[in-house]
Amino acid sequence: MLTDERTTMSDTPGWQGTARNPFAPEGLSFTPVSRGLTKVRLISAAVWLGLPLVVLVVLAVLFPGWWWSVPIGVLVLLVVWLGWLIPRQVGSIGYAERDEDLLIRKGILFRQLTVVPYGRMQYVDVQAGPLDRWAKVAKVQLHTASAQTDASIPGLPPEEASRLRDRLSERGESRLAGL
Repeated sequence: MLTDERTTMSDTPGWQGTARNPFAPEGLSFTPVSRGLTKVRLISAAVWLGLPLVVLVVLAVLFPGWWWSVPIGVLVLLVVWLGWLIPRQVGSIGYAERDEDLLIRKGILFRQLTVVPYGRMQYVDVQAGPLDRWAKVAKVQLHTASAQTDASIPGLPPEEASRLRDRLSERGESRLAGL
């Protein structure tokens, strides 16, 4: 369940807010996504990296040699690195609703702050694959007048995704009606 825990950007590592930081508007609190998204991303990474690892281990058993330890070691290091990185990436995702627009933040090294004006929204999708449903998360995808906008919020509990979809649709319609 999503609690009403809101974080400020200064509460999240790497998102310290200052007057000159374009990624940290003053006085704005962001709602974090569910940690269930971490499970989904870790399982996806394990599936994609686990298969080559199994193939390498089988080949190493069939054709013994010391050099098999190099690709196996690289894959194991990659799995460990993703095990460290993915929870941090998920922790950096959040959104904030303002009167006129929605802000979505993402990223650790390459930060991104997307501002979507409600009046530019054409429609809002909620998506959840089988693994997402198992982890009890959904993704809200915003479609705007701009084809280049990648405005999505992954990892929301289904109830929050539904509430946000309805709220954003309502706000978008009211802004369009005012034009």
